[in-house]
Amino acid sequence: MLVVKEGEVMQNKFPDGMTVENVFDKYCDTVYRLAYARVQNKFDAEDILQTVFLKLCREKCAFNDAEHLKAWLLKVTLNSSKNLLKSGWFRFTEGLNDSITAPKHETGEVYSEVAKLPVKYRTVIHLHYFEGYSCSEIAEITGTTEATVKTRLKRARDRLKDTLKGE
Repeated sequence: MLVVKEGEVMQNKFPDGMTVENVFDKYCDTVYRLAYARVQNKFDAEDILQTVFLKLCREKCAFNDAEHLKAWLLKVTLNSSKNLLKSGWFRFTEGLNDSITAPKHETGEVYSEVAKLPVKYRTVIHLHYFEGYSCSEIAEITGTTEATVKTRLKRARDRLKDTLKGE
């Protein structure tokens, strides 16, 4: 149970009796990887991670199950990264070179080619192959249609095929 105000008690909003610490431990890597895939910068991805979990702490609704919670976290991550990418501050700044400190799974020839794709393609590739979501689930998370997700996946695969085949 969470104490909101003195004398006022609110039921736990997380499924299976989880706490904020449990949720963070379980989903922080997932949120970070998606943020990093979108913004391509370790420091901005860390800022997005913090923003997402601050919003989670302030969220008032209860989550039905772990999948509902994970989908909510991914949706907020997408929205936060979209807001950052569209901000005037971000457009007129130069990011620090953090390729040396890139996460372990995000190194290698294939991932470096995925990182060169436009954001809309990187997002669907990441959610489909790294997080294991189906096209319909990705459509729900990103707020697009399933046909759009399938088209983006196909175009991203075609681009990757061309660039990797050429090398």
